[in-house]
Amino acid sequence: MKAAVVTDFGKPLEIQDLPVPVPGPGQVQVRMAASGLCHNDIHAARGDWPVKPRPPFVTGHEGVGPVTAVGAGVSSDLLGRRVAIPWLGSSCGTCKHCVSGREPLCEQQVNSGYSVDGCHAEYAVADAGAVVRVPDGVTSFDAAPLTCAGLTAYKAVKVAQVVPAEHVAVFGAGGVGHLAVQYARLVGGFVTAVDVEPDKLGLAHRLGADEVVNARTHDPVEEIRKAGGADVAVVLATAPRAFEQAYRSLSRGGRLVLVGLPADAAMNIPIFETVLGGITVIGSIVGTRQDLSEVFALHAAGRTQVVAESRRLDQVNESFEEVLAGRAEARLVLEFSTQV
Repeated sequence: MKAAVVTDFGKPLEIQDLPVPVPGPGQVQVRMAASGLCHNDIHAARGDWPVKPRPPFVTGHEGVGPVTAVGAGVSSDLLGRRVAIPWLGSSCGTCKHCVSGREPLCEQQVNSGYSVDGCHAEYAVADAGAVVRVPDGVTSFDAAPLTCAGLTAYKAVKVAQVVPAEHVAVFGAGGVGHLAVQYARLVGGFVTAVDVEPDKLGLAHRLGADEVVNARTHDPVEEIRKAGGADVAVVLATAPRAFEQAYRSLSRGGRLVLVGLPADAAMNIPIFETVLGGITVIGSIVGTRQDLSEVFALHAAGRTQVVAESRRLDQVNESFEEVLAGRAEARLVLEFSTQV
């Protein structure tokens, strides 16, 4: 099979011929129909984060396709079913986080396309208990970015506990942000989208953002505070300055939701203003299998729209550059020759 392989950090990925992976006990084999490209794939390929993957490895954690084989202990009922392989490849299932429905916090977790080979390949294997079935009303092309971008945006809005008529500022209106705008609107929030790219702001406006702010030409803190400040600020951008701006845009009692993961960045939180202003700072990292099922259900019902462009597996390096340069309007999806 063809696969995109990281041979060393910072080097272009190589398209290699690898053996088709065989599912072990408790695993399924999935033939890829579509596999999304996430900024985290780029972080993985560059070794940006403190806990680094070990080359060689296959990137990708937004894989969608039919189950083509099952390992020992897995029901054959899964054969032929379309499933999604998310970032959370597996968790221990027994720690306090897993048993309370917070498996993304499991300290023993395995991550697709990071600690195990991922979905930028014609086939992948995954833990049968971690994959999520894709309903008939969701195409594989749409399901791929929903598996991480949609899940991440949905979870951020969910943990922020947005209520109707609250003002939600979304910093970063691209691949994840265009979905966060929609989820914030679904729960009744008034949304301001902040970005530095006019095309992304135009997309956010088309998808229902009430206001947009170009942070390259206007101070988003000033613009948001003129309107009364944000009750919730969700930071999906990776520019460190966006985190500071999001904090300062909050009104008293506001909630700051941190999602984006800049390489080697720290944020200064002013203690005096945080305490007196009753500010809450929340870290949000992807979501659970149940959250992803809800994301798929909302999309199948026509409540959300995925904006993405198709690419081939052999265009993976050019696609990384598109994302880094901000040229992708929202999400890029690698499509494979056999579509389902």
